[in-house]
Amino acid sequence: MESSFNWLNPFAAVDLGIGAWADGIKQWAISNREMIQPIKRFFDGVIVGIEGALQAVPPMVMLAILGLIAWQTAGRRAVWVVVACLAILGFLAPEAWGLAMTTLAIVISSVILCVLIGLPMGVLAGKSDRFEGAIRPVLDTMQTIPAFVYLVPVVMMIGIGNVSGVIVTIIFALPPLVRLTSLGIRGVNPAVVEAARAFGATPGQILRKVELPLATPTILAGLNQTIMLSLSMVVIASMISVKGLGNEVLRAMGRLDAGKAIVGGLGIVMLAIVLDRITQGLGRSGRDRGHKPWWQTGPVGVIAHLLGKTN
Repeated sequence: MESSFNWLNPFAAVDLGIGAWADGIKQWAISNREMIQPIKRFFDGVIVGIEGALQAVPPMVMLAILGLIAWQTAGRRAVWVVVACLAILGFLAPEAWGLAMTTLAIVISSVILCVLIGLPMGVLAGKSDRFEGAIRPVLDTMQTIPAFVYLVPVVMMIGIGNVSGVIVTIIFALPPLVRLTSLGIRGVNPAVVEAARAFGATPGQILRKVELPLATPTILAGLNQTIMLSLSMVVIASMISVKGLGNEVLRAMGRLDAGKAIVGGLGIVMLAIVLDRITQGLGRSGRDRGHKPWWQTGPVGVIAHLLGKTN
């Protein structure tokens, strides 16, 4: 029985057919799934390669590597924080380290692809007002739509698994990198750019040698935000069978298993602290490094000093 139109409640009598339209997209995705397979294989290859490399490294060796990276990027104080967090993570449960490496592989894959997509977009947005105005509504939409909403279309087109999780994470974590890269490029002093142009620098040289170096702190702040948002998606993405610590939390919630929930949740927190310390250290100023270039500080500086003495 059709309902009569009521001006006080027009919504009850009008059907725009959005549900049927969405079902049509689903059917198209199912019938054309072979077109999407090359993209899926590429993403899967990246994830499997990174996860295989991380899982192949013994835990103590990986702990030492991450400690040295923290020393190089953030200084000696950060080493103790990173090592302590990784040690706590390893002792949470026998399987905690392997789950953490799987989660880290998902995060690294997402961040690499975010950088490959977001950095050029951010530079272009910083250079072009028209492009920046065009992508701003898209970025606003990506940041305001609840993360759960991303799961439905991605699963319809690609299916469940780690690949879908990485794609969902990219959509969720990409906007800060694009926005802050654009902000960093636009924040470069115009007088410096004009001076470089007056000395005969080409637009490419100005971008590589003037604008990007001066915008680096802002870009690295965007990278830090992207990494944190990628890590925050691991629990939500586990709803579509993404492995790792997030899946452990989801299973624990379903079974009301407090032990597994603590292992998964605390493991994510420890991993977040490690990644945050390392990425924040990338943006250290020259003053924080004692007015030395990066290759004269940290383990690289120690090795260079020893080699210089030997020679």
